[in-house]
Amino acid sequence: MKETIFDLEKKKVGEIELSDAVFDVPVNNALIYDAIKMQLTCRRQGDAASKNRTLVSGSTKKIYRQKGTGRARHSDSRANIFVGGGKSFGPHPRDYSYAIPVKARRGALRVALAEKRREGKLLIVDQFLVNEPKTSVMAKALKTLGVNKGLLVTDAVDQNLKRSVRNIANMKLVRWDGLNLFDVLHHEHLVITSAALNKVQEILLP
Repeated sequence: MKETIFDLEKKKVGEIELSDAVFDVPVNNALIYDAIKMQLTCRRQGDAASKNRTLVSGSTKKIYRQKGTGRARHSDSRANIFVGGGKSFGPHPRDYSYAIPVKARRGALRVALAEKRREGKLLIVDQFLVNEPKTSVMAKALKTLGVNKGLLVTDAVDQNLKRSVRNIANMKLVRWDGLNLFDVLHHEHLVITSAALNKVQEILLP
């Protein structure tokens, strides 16, 4: 299938061939769910922590003699049943990350890209040409393209482009190799350069 390539003034400048194996795949909600769950889980910091009885401050002296008091046997006041004592079975820093197969991750991204194309939310531009770091220039171009909340994907990020986009609300700029499922689904439009699209298609071909 063919898709139109626009410039930043939304004028047609050419066409690009899209692979059916990438941009014409059926919806697979289970695959999307698994990939998004993995991505969000891997973002968890896992730094929740609590102090056990060896970490809290306090005397290590036995609080009273072992026998003859009629009370339970205790060693020191840092036991978990006392106020100020350690926490039993509390959280400790851990790594929550896990991975699903690479084929599944790429398959989920293919589904998301196909849905963007079917919804008419995929825009292919020849290039993001910015001669100077000017936010107003990029804001005007994106307004012309009809993009209010978009993910901008390019084959190479230069400083002028990066500085032109960073202060525009609801816009995110990534290189083609940083394209990921969460960002694609989180943004309404996907605006990608033709060069970046060729590289993405090459990677995602099954």
